[in-house]
Amino acid sequence: MLKRMIPLFVVVGIVIAIVLLFFSLATTKRMVVIKEGNLQKIPLEITLHLYQDSDCGMVIESLDYASQVVAPDGKTWFFHDHGGFVNWLKDKSFEQEATIWVMSRDTHRWIDARRATYSQNEITPMGYGFGAYEKPKENSIDFETMRLRVLHGETLNNPLIRKQILGE
Repeated sequence: MLKRMIPLFVVVGIVIAIVLLFFSLATTKRMVVIKEGNLQKIPLEITLHLYQDSDCGMVIESLDYASQVVAPDGKTWFFHDHGGFVNWLKDKSFEQEATIWVMSRDTHRWIDARRATYSQNEITPMGYGFGAYEKPKENSIDFETMRLRVLHGETLNNPLIRKQILGE
């Protein structure tokens, strides 16, 4: 009788193991794509490897080229390349009213994206090439120029622009 029960015990054991595995996966931390309630429109702390880029969906692994967009209602979205927030924001009704924060490459703090200046030749996560700076840098461009270049495809992802800027 015990020999007949062994296969049943094995099957029940496997089922229990599978159920426990699914429950453990369900309780792991979920990726953060959006935060609500940021009515002060301040830059929020980003936990690396836990926040997801709202444009491309990749995990934010570095703050070097990170940015945040805060809507008038306090919803905040996160990005790991400045070109991503430009692409994402272009068709939003609140584009002009949005508060945008970018991580400064020179002072390593969150600064107003519209007041930042941008380099055009950096190796960024999505290849746009724009690094934000609080203090103007030689050959830097302003926010509106950076925004228009992203929208027109004039980034390091474009081979002609890449050759022009990097000489490759």
